[in-house]
Amino acid sequence: MAKFLALMILLSFWGSFISGQKPGLEAPYRIHTLFSVECQNYFDWQTVGFMHSFKKAQQPGPVTRLLSCTKEEEKNYKGIDLAPTLEVPSMSRHPKTGDWYPAINKPAGIVHWLKHSEDAQNVDWVVILDADMILRGPIIPWELGAEKGRPVAAYYGYLVGCDNILAKLHTNHPELCDKVGGLLAMHIDDLRVLAPLWLSKTEEVREDKAHWATNITGDIYGQGWISEMYGYSFGAAEAGLRHKINDDLMIYPGYTPRLGVEPILLHYGLAFNVGNWSFSKLDHHEDGIVYECGRLFPEPPYPREVKSMESDPNKRRELFLSIESINTMNEGLLLEHARRGCPKPKWSKYLSFLKSKTFAELTQPKLLTSRRIQNEVVEGKETDEPIRPYPKIHTIFSTECIPYFDWQTVGLMHSFHLSGQPGNITRLLSCTDEDLKQYKGHDLAPTHYVPSMSRHPLTGDWYPAINKPAAVVHWLNHVNIDAEYIVILDADMILRGPITPWEFKAARGRPVSTPYEYLIGCDNELAELHTRHPEACDKVGGVIIMHIDDLREFALLWLLKTEEVRADKAHYATNITGDIYQSGWISEMYGYSFGAAELKLRHLISSEILIYPGYVPEPGVKYRVFHYGLEFTVGNWSFDKAKWREVDVVNKCWATFPDPPDPSTLEQTDEKLLQQDLLSIECAKTLNEALRLHHKRRNCPDPTALSNSNLDTTKDVTNSRRFGRFAGNDEIKSNPVPRNHSQESSLPRVTDGLFSTLRFWIILLWVFSGLGFMLVMLVVFSGYKGKGSLKGKSSKNRRRSYTRFLKMNGHDRQTRKSEVSL
Repeated sequence: MAKFLALMILLSFWGSFISGQKPGLEAPYRIHTLFSVECQNYFDWQTVGFMHSFKKAQQPGPVTRLLSCTKEEEKNYKGIDLAPTLEVPSMSRHPKTGDWYPAINKPAGIVHWLKHSEDAQNVDWVVILDADMILRGPIIPWELGAEKGRPVAAYYGYLVGCDNILAKLHTNHPELCDKVGGLLAMHIDDLRVLAPLWLSKTEEVREDKAHWATNITGDIYGQGWISEMYGYSFGAAEAGLRHKINDDLMIYPGYTPRLGVEPILLHYGLAFNVGNWSFSKLDHHEDGIVYECGRLFPEPPYPREVKSMESDPNKRRELFLSIESINTMNEGLLLEHARRGCPKPKWSKYLSFLKSKTFAELTQPKLLTSRRIQNEVVEGKETDEPIRPYPKIHTIFSTECIPYFDWQTVGLMHSFHLSGQPGNITRLLSCTDEDLKQYKGHDLAPTHYVPSMSRHPLTGDWYPAINKPAAVVHWLNHVNIDAEYIVILDADMILRGPITPWEFKAARGRPVSTPYEYLIGCDNELAELHTRHPEACDKVGGVIIMHIDDLREFALLWLLKTEEVRADKAHYATNITGDIYQSGWISEMYGYSFGAAELKLRHLISSEILIYPGYVPEPGVKYRVFHYGLEFTVGNWSFDKAKWREVDVVNKCWATFPDPPDPSTLEQTDEKLLQQDLLSIECAKTLNEALRLHHKRRNCPDPTALSNSNLDTTKDVTNSRRFGRFAGNDEIKSNPVPRNHSQESSLPRVTDGLFSTLRFWIILLWVFSGLGFMLVMLVVFSGYKGKGSLKGKSSKNRRRSYTRFLKMNGHDRQTRKSEVSL
């Protein structure tokens, strides 16, 4: 009898294994995973990566790909066997409205699955994912805390419509609107109620074009692309579903995980890089890599190389996650090519690594981790005390609706993504209603819109710098902020690495900032006039790390003290304020210091966070921020942001700043000067790299096909410099004290009259070249005709000479053309 029971148990085990479910997954613990795709190569390689990771992660239960295709697409589709599939009628082109919106296929596909799939009748829990995800471990709803009526989801903080008029318009229960998406784990009964609402609310939001604006939806493109996400949140609110939101389960490659958190899902929806290697899924939109034997995505650095790149353990974890995502996809492609009968690929170091025991161990299934870590090793000693995970961070910066701030925004956003700065970022954009009508840069960054105070509504004073504290006050009062610490930057900054409260020891009541020693008003009568605690006045600014509770208490004081100092014209003098222009331009900086003094907020002041390009770095310091507020030079090359105040390099295709010198040309004898110049070059190159990527994302035409006149806006400025006074300065400055920030707005504006003159002479030169070439050809052909009757060796020699001339001339033209394209 015992043998018979053992045999039955064994058969039960194998039956469940063959069916794709793990032993014991019986009602009420049956799980089914869904993901939605379309009939495109773009989704096929994502499917290969997803399915391979699904198996590696040992996700329990079956999986179904919801494949949305038109009848015409089905005829030519090659990837039907890539995953267990339910074909779904495509709604990319809406059958009633004609609207083109492929994202609606996700809720439409789930509604179809619930109605037509037998699997939907034999399941208790459903996990809904996106195709551009890599599973690292099993996603088991009840282990995540999911309950009937309480699904689990990842946090999508940019869905600001849950907090404003959008939710009030599209759900009867705006208070139940959760900002969630990405990973969804819920009971099948909840999904049956939610799915039709998800679809109908998606249609509803998609049709509400009057409320597509970025400040209402958070959609940086303002095109209603995230209507499906709102359809989910509003549908769930209508169904009365409140989510258990877990921000630790899913991470974007390129983002730094919090201490003690082991993400079990990688969502590669954004571009990411490791050193000089980078990956963006949008670069492979038409890629048929699944069907091309032997082709893989470019190999990332090896783990050993990553270890040498980064000394910070948590930053290193971020890099490991990034390479894991692409390595897992490449491993999946290798197996898919083999399944398709492709010949065995040639040996390579990378293929050997993917098949190695090391890689297998690195990608073993990850299990959920507690938010607190026991027995963490700190400074070489073991402790049994639980260590709190890193707090959430949100970064903000203030700008206005002018091109001058747009190119700064492009640079800052690019560097933000490269730096590994944790958390989200928001641009506080101060605009008048009239500005907004003409403004083109809505999609440059996640944005919170703020009424402009450049012209003070009460006094009429023109002072744009007041927008910074005013915008912070507005943001705090209009946005639900879940971050514990806020990092405040200026737009004219480039991030080189993460700025975190745990590294720089920020705490409640103890913000961190950088030294601004020229704020001498902290030491004289100015502080005595404008704060009750002049002894608490810190000369700081630039980068601020502050606890959210401190910022809520402080922000209004910052604004009020700015107004107060700005109105105190009797004390604008340089010997009182340090402002060399005596114009009250740095009133906002004093507003910050005096406001903080009122609350006795004493700062931890670090000179290792920020450096001005052109200043000599301290040996061994890894500065996290470039602040290019002042002009800086490298040899005869220079950059001054104020000279680009009126030049629109963001909206003119392929426009960039003049490239700095090549580092190999620098003088090597003076080590201090060399390090200073290298940092200056790095800052300028990062700005130009950001602009080039921005133009590429805008689908600017191939730059080689453009004429010089259309390509290079930088000549507008560089030519004006040649004929103007060159303000070069060979003096070696010492960080961290700039002469004065008010210099930033005092420099002359740029004119571009020379450019049109230069273009005229270039056109004229081309005309004369063309006429000259035609004249030469006429002479050659007439000579050939006149002597065409002559035969023999001399005639052949002339033909050979002429042929060589044509080839050489053609080669010369091709060479010149190549040089121009470079």
